[in-house]
Amino acid sequence: MRVSDFPSDEDLMSGAAAPIDPVAVPEGYRAGFVAIVGRPNVGKSTLTNVLVGRKIAITSMRPETTRHNARGVISRDEGQLVIVDTPGLHRPRTLLGKRLNDMAREVLVDVDAVVFCLPADQKIGPGDRYIAQELKGLSAPVFAVVTKADLVGQQQLAEALLGASQLADFAAIIPVSARANDTNDLVDVLFDAMPPSPPLYPPEMLSDQSDETMIAEYVREAALHGAREELPHSIAVQVEEILELPPRTPAQREGTAPVPLRVIVNIFVERDSQKGIVIGKGGRQIAQIRERATKAAKRLLERPVVLDLHVRTAKNWQRDPKLLGKLGF
Repeated sequence: MRVSDFPSDEDLMSGAAAPIDPVAVPEGYRAGFVAIVGRPNVGKSTLTNVLVGRKIAITSMRPETTRHNARGVISRDEGQLVIVDTPGLHRPRTLLGKRLNDMAREVLVDVDAVVFCLPADQKIGPGDRYIAQELKGLSAPVFAVVTKADLVGQQQLAEALLGASQLADFAAIIPVSARANDTNDLVDVLFDAMPPSPPLYPPEMLSDQSDETMIAEYVREAALHGAREELPHSIAVQVEEILELPPRTPAQREGTAPVPLRVIVNIFVERDSQKGIVIGKGGRQIAQIRERATKAAKRLLERPVVLDLHVRTAKNWQRDPKLLGKLGF
């Protein structure tokens, strides 16, 4: 058990995690960290969400959708898995791309197992071989997971499994269908690979993502939906503030109905010309973004939410170290 596995003092003080009583841990209990890696858009976030049973990572058909190491927790009587969804490893073209790669590599140094996602509906390519080289020499076992198995026939699936076997010497090769929730074999294999350990997080905890982070991600996911080709990489989102609005109805004043929250959100683009694209003609695009993200935020916070969206320009933020730092990268 590594000291770094335990929640930090900051987490404990913030209530994000609670200390575990080792006496209460049953004999034979196993726990550890599992990194989900792969090139962009191979189903990593979809797989993570299905494994955890809750949406902790946004999904999109756009590359570089995942920009943070999102952790989700799977707890069973016999053990616990902490699933870490990482940004897609790729050959970076910007400072942002380099920092996303660094995030993924930092996770790989200290995990107990790695899941390398290879989509069944695509042939092994240069990006997969690049990642396979990155994973060489890791002390943790690497499992090749052939994702999107439900999208192909038996012949194509067999070819995908063969391609994975020729890519590297994996601990195991496992086909999964995240959309069909066919992940039991993978979960069983991962639990077997974990070291003896007390739980790393309380069993009721499903994710370490803050409300601010999740709402920002919901807004970005909504903005990516239907975005033009040049926009996805240029969009960044940050929650500025969450405020409780004054109670307006008698039930709200009496405390028998929830008071709405006002969430102030900044959507950053790199050029002034891109602001009009995000806002859309007559404000239609920003209205759709607000509608989609509000639904997700309400489910998360379990109370009414008013999203106050502002579109701002942060010139060339993907290449500016200071702006990247302010945006959390």
